[in-house]
Amino acid sequence: MNTMRTVGCAALLLALGSAACAGQDGVDLVVSSDAELGALAADLLPDLAARAGMELRSPVRLERRSRAALVRYLETKLDEELPVDEARNRVDAYALLGLVPADVDLRGVLLELYTEQVSGFYEPDSTTLFVLDDQPEEALRALLVHELVHAIQDQSVDLDALTDPSLGSDRATAAQAAIEGHATLVMFEYLTEQMTGAPVDLGSVPDFAAQVRPALEAMSAQFPALAGAPRIIRESLLFPYVDGAGYVQRLWTDGRRSDPFGPGLPLSTEQVLDSGAAAPVVVRLTVDGATPVHDDVLGRLELGILLEDVVGLSGGTESAARAVADGWDGDRYALVELADGRRTLVSVIVWDSPGARDRFVDAVESSSGGFGGSVAVTRIDVGGKAASMLRIGVGEYTVTASLEHDGA
Repeated sequence: MNTMRTVGCAALLLALGSAACAGQDGVDLVVSSDAELGALAADLLPDLAARAGMELRSPVRLERRSRAALVRYLETKLDEELPVDEARNRVDAYALLGLVPADVDLRGVLLELYTEQVSGFYEPDSTTLFVLDDQPEEALRALLVHELVHAIQDQSVDLDALTDPSLGSDRATAAQAAIEGHATLVMFEYLTEQMTGAPVDLGSVPDFAAQVRPALEAMSAQFPALAGAPRIIRESLLFPYVDGAGYVQRLWTDGRRSDPFGPGLPLSTEQVLDSGAAAPVVVRLTVDGATPVHDDVLGRLELGILLEDVVGLSGGTESAARAVADGWDGDRYALVELADGRRTLVSVIVWDSPGARDRFVDAVESSSGGFGGSVAVTRIDVGGKAASMLRIGVGEYTVTASLEHDGA
């Protein structure tokens, strides 16, 4: 589920008049009203830029803020990025899909989550890194290591443009995974070297994400708001850090420390999970006889959760849900409002093959239910590719699907 894109959950990772502050070469690297904090950041920046494989082009702004100021900032960002009507539409869509309760207060959940989780954040609009003033001094270095990477990224890449909601939730989540995974990998590598006293190259560690995930999932239980959130929200928050770090780690196996932007930027959560996956097709829906009020892309990540939690597929490491979800090639859903005010949902998924499509249709038809309304699923073709159409809720209207093939 789409969440606010400018704030990171640094607290979970940590469970593992201005002063110009100069780095080791005497060049001013940080501008801050807090000389001590600025000096610490200036000491870190050259090494972090080298580890990230990016150029430090200008000084970084760094300030402390109170938690009350953070709450005010989060409320403002919620109003900008998830206004009340948008939140309602997303809840209605995901409730019909069976992924959240129909009465969940999405804005309230996100505000509680971020207030609980955030200990520092980089804000692209003001190009400033903010550290909360309630953080213990011993935690500052680890916090700065992660967030300073975002400041370095933002000097070469427009972070907001990469995660623009108009690109669709799945593509924005994939870009967020590149951003957060990059910073997370640099942070883990730096902290590991600090603990061991020996050089570490995480690019050579096999299946890094699989090794990190159990620890982060176990630590998430220590945070009540995160532990109590619907799974689809928990996963959308953890995915950029865990699977994003795995994606960047795979880019680094050639030893060249390529940044995950430009040609390395994933266009879907499928490409984050499988670096060899092709760009997805882009599905467009046209609805006649009713009013579409919201549309978006579910994506490979959320499809997998749908198959496990709603359709009921489960299993071991190579689970039945994964076997079906891996056939995903693109999708779009639309929340549709009927003349009498009732809302229904239609989802069209394009599949790699007719066999992949058939496995999905058979799984939905065999499921015991869990969707938020009556379900009808049919086999269709879209642009010469095997596809499925899933309708949830009762309503008379027609839907036409078409494809854009370039995925760009």
